Amino acid sequence: MDEIAIAAKNQDAIGEKVKAFRTARRMSLRALGEATGTTASFLSQLERGLSGVNTSTLMRIAGALGISLTDLFEETTPPVGRVLRKAERPALPPAEGYRKMLLSRRPIRDMEVYIGEFDPGGSTGDKPYSHGDSHELFFVIRGRVELTLGNERHVLLSGDSIEYPSSVPHKTVNIGEEPAEVVWMIAPPTSVADELDQYLPRPGS
Repeated sequence: MDEIAIAAKNQDAIGEKVKAFRTARRMSLRALGEATGTTASFLSQLERGLSGVNTSTLMRIAGALGISLTDLFEETTPPVGRVLRKAERPALPPAEGYRKMLLSRRPIRDMEVYIGEFDPGGSTGDKPYSHGDSHELFFVIRGRVELTLGNERHVLLSGDSIEYPSSVPHKTVNIGEEPAEVVWMIAPPTSVADELDQYLPRPGS
């Protein structure tokens, strides 16, 4: 689809979808403008259908919102219940002792959910990481894990959970002798499209 077609075709619908995804992520016009090299004024006009947009700018907007360009042009309403079978979970390329899968169906709107599997001694990495400034809930399905949260360390067992801002550096390690399984729930979503694109469908799914 060329730039002229995007500028002319259904500006109101495109603008409404940009606004819906932006507000679901609690992202201000200014923040989205800074992430995409545009301005709050331009984005406000786009959301109200008062301005067209070229392909490259719309791709940057979609990427910053964690969606694909086609999500902004999709005219059908997704089904209310979208089943994701265990065998179909998109996954990151496996790291040693650690596997992470995406449970939320794209396009992600209000919340993103991930599940992690850890072999004994497996971890999310050598260093704690942070992302955005959202509300994150961490839940242990099975096993014994240690969650480093800023300067704190928490040992969590099956059925335990903890909540914290996603902006606080955190790291997970399986300190038990058996495999561990955990879930991360983040609202609003913090991942951008490039990060979500790393989660690939499993072979044969």
